[in-house]
Formats: sequence, C-alpha cells, structure tokens
Amino acid sequence: MVQGTTSDAGKSILVTGLCRVLRRRGVQVAPFKPQNMSLNSAVTADGGEIGRAQALQAQAAGVAAHSDMNPVLLKPASDTRAQVILRGRAISDLRASEYHDYKRVAMDTVLAAWEALGQQYEALVVEGAGSPAEINLRENDIANMGFAETVDCPVILIADIDRGGVFAHLVGTLALLSPSEQARVQGFVINRFRGDLALLQPGLDWLEERTGKPVLGVLPYLQHLQLDAEDAIDSAQGAKEANCLKVVVPVFPRISNHTDFDALRHHPQVELVYVPPGQQPPPADLVILPGSKNVRADLQWLQDGGWDAHLQRHLRYGGRVLGICGGYQMLGDMIADPQGVEDSAGSSTGLGLLPVHTVLEANKALLQVSGTLPGGTPVTGYEIHCGQSQRAPDHEAFALLDDGREDGCRSSDGQVAGTYLHGLFDHPDACRELLIWAGLGDARAEDRDALREREIDRLADSLEQHLDLSALFPQWCAG
Repeated sequence: MVQGTTSDAGKSILVTGLCRVLRRRGVQVAPFKPQNMSLNSAVTADGGEIGRAQALQAQAAGVAAHSDMNPVLLKPASDTRAQVILRGRAISDLRASEYHDYKRVAMDTVLAAWEALGQQYEALVVEGAGSPAEINLRENDIANMGFAETVDCPVILIADIDRGGVFAHLVGTLALLSPSEQARVQGFVINRFRGDLALLQPGLDWLEERTGKPVLGVLPYLQHLQLDAEDAIDSAQGAKEANCLKVVVPVFPRISNHTDFDALRHHPQVELVYVPPGQQPPPADLVILPGSKNVRADLQWLQDGGWDAHLQRHLRYGGRVLGICGGYQMLGDMIADPQGVEDSAGSSTGLGLLPVHTVLEANKALLQVSGTLPGGTPVTGYEIHCGQSQRAPDHEAFALLDDGREDGCRSSDGQVAGTYLHGLFDHPDACRELLIWAGLGDARAEDRDALREREIDRLADSLEQHLDLSALFPQWCAG
C-alpha cells in the first residue's frame, strides 16, 4: 500500500507506475483504493463509477476497470456534503459528520471488494488517501492505516521533495502513527527530485538512521508527465504551434471530469485556458462549459459572473460554444430538480442557447458508449449524469449512438452544441472534427490513448531505474 505524507505527494502516479512494472513481468495485478474523494470519475466495464485515477491505474495494469477497484467514492456537492458511491453505485448524500459515523458500514463494502479482487489477481497495489496522520480522521479510518491494519498490508510512505520539507514530512508522519502502524511502514520513497543526488545523500543517511527505515528510492521530477489528474486541475501545457485555436473553460466551483480537456491541453494546435472565479474570460474561438456536480448552483455562479452576456457576445463575433454533461444542461432553456437530487428542489432558467429541457432524476446514467457524429466520424465516451434532457424535434442531435439513442443537441446555426459524452476529445477522429468545427481548418488527429500509454511506460521506466523493486516485490523483481 502506497500512503503519502500529503495530498498530491505522488501516490496515484506511483501506483500507476508499479502496476505497469508488474504487468511487464507477467504478474496479474490490479489497483485498489479503498476510499477516494474526487469529482473526476470514470465508468467501469461493469457499469459502475470509480475515481479517474483508478481507471488509469487499471489501464497501466492491462485490465478492465472495475467498480471494486475503488469501492468507496465520495463526490463533494458542497463544502460539507458529498454523494456516497459504494462499489460503483450512488447510495445517498451525507454530511461530513454523518459520513464519519457511516464509515463503519463503508468498511464492510471495502473489505468485500478487497476479497473479490484478491481472488482474481496475484497482486493488488493499494493507494491511500491524503495522509495517514490526519488525527481528526483516525477514528474508523478506512482510507489509510485503518485499512492496512485490518487486512495486514505492508505500507510505503511517499513524500514530495519539490514542495520542500520532505524530511519533516516523513519523520513527522511516522511519529504520529501508532507503534503497530510504524512497524507496518517498510520504507520511504522521495518523489519529484531535481538536482545532484550526492547533495541529498547526507539527508537520506540521516533519515534512515533516525527512523530505522530504508529509503527505497528517489524518483526524479518527470517533466511534462501527461497523465490524468486525480482531482486537482492541471493547467500545464506543452509546446504550441503558431495560430493555435483558443479554447476557454470556466472553472465551476463544483467542476467535474475536467480530464475531458487533457487531450486539448496537450494538443500542439490548441491553447486551452481555464478561467477561475473572479477572472474575466479572454477572447477565444471556442468556449466549453464542463461537467458539474451541482449543475443549478454552478449555472447560478455562471450567471452571477456575467458569463451569459459573455457567451452572447462571443457568439455574435462568430465563436463556438460546446457544453458537456452539466454544461450541456446549462445551455438549455430549463433545468428542473423536483426531487432535490443535487440540492434543494426547484427549477432554474438556463442560458437559452439550445432548445433543451432537463429534469434531474435520482437514477444516475453510467454508460460506456460509442457512435458517430452526424458526418459519420466515430466517437467514443462515457456518460455519468442524473439528468434526462429533451431537445426540440426540429434540431439535430450531437451524435448518433450505437445503442440506437440520439445524444445531445446542435443549434440551427451550427454555433452551439451540447452532449452528455465525457471523454469525446480522446478519440482522435472526433477531436479533429470538433476542432475543425471550432475554426481550426488544418486540425490534426492526436491519439490521446496512445499518448497515455507512452507516458505510463515512461513512468515505469523511471521506477525501474530509481526504485528498489527487489525490496518491494522480491518474488517478482529479485535481481
């Protein structure tokens, strides 16, 4: 089990790389994260919902993503309330105080999923959440040491040296664990190191002497590692060509599945700008409204920030607008939530850019889909939404799906489109066609999945060079 001294210490990336390392050696391996809190999710082969990072780890392991790989997923709806998803299915919304007591029940779900995976795979590589030293969260813990102690799983601690204070992070975290938990820690991994390792060596010697634990590896900072972020928005972009297509994405307070735009961030012909709260959007060729965990609240945020007027001005100058999932719902005339599925019951007037009415329902659609755009270009993606949207019959659908359904809507003038398909830019042909629609006449096809594979291999190459794999996996990596 990989646990971290902080959030974003490198747990997800390390588990991803270890899954690929073991796969290379012919080991049947799968990832596992007992509890995840993230609005970046993916649909699994069994029709469930898990954290996006676990889907990436499954790809690294060469296996189909399954809901048991992340048996507890929490999707925040506000600062104090989250949707609770168990083994891929949403069961309720709970306040933080309520969930703290509910963790006893959630642990049974975690252990059932752990046992099921253990019967299918030779190895499970487990990812913790946040830090194991959060004193206020230790009671009934299912995410870190509480889980490791229950299933008797060895642990390594990873810390990010690029942030500074790496020795304090490691020694302090270890000191705050119980004696049995301290004994469970097999060693340390230091992540994102830049510079001369010889200058770090005295610190490594001190750390090993002070704690009695080995440093299992010092991992270098991998520049421009283009892998899906677990939760935090990654705005880094690679080199761009001249005359790029300008794309703007507003950062909703409850934005979800922003990994939809990774293919655009890394496309050499696209300059993508995330616009956070309080900032004015720059001129663009294409504005994309992303998904949202609380669509009516984020629609109100959009309207309060003057985005409705900005979009009207953007369209008058010939720009394009695309809405994905919650963003698609916002582009319509009305969003009704009669049951209070996402927040208090009620209705909201939409942006009125597409003739669409949406009703939010308790049953969530979780589907992996494929189909074609109107011109016949193939498209793939996945659906995660509670809303059911009806478009005016005289308007064209965004895509025709292989299961016979019609998805989304296009405006009669061709400037506005909406879809429920997450991940549609990952398909190289669909991405190219959408960029041409947005104004990039010479758009090239870029294969996001092939790039993801290359980056996973680059990560695994680094682990094989800088990590003591024989200490971690003596049965598979000896010598």
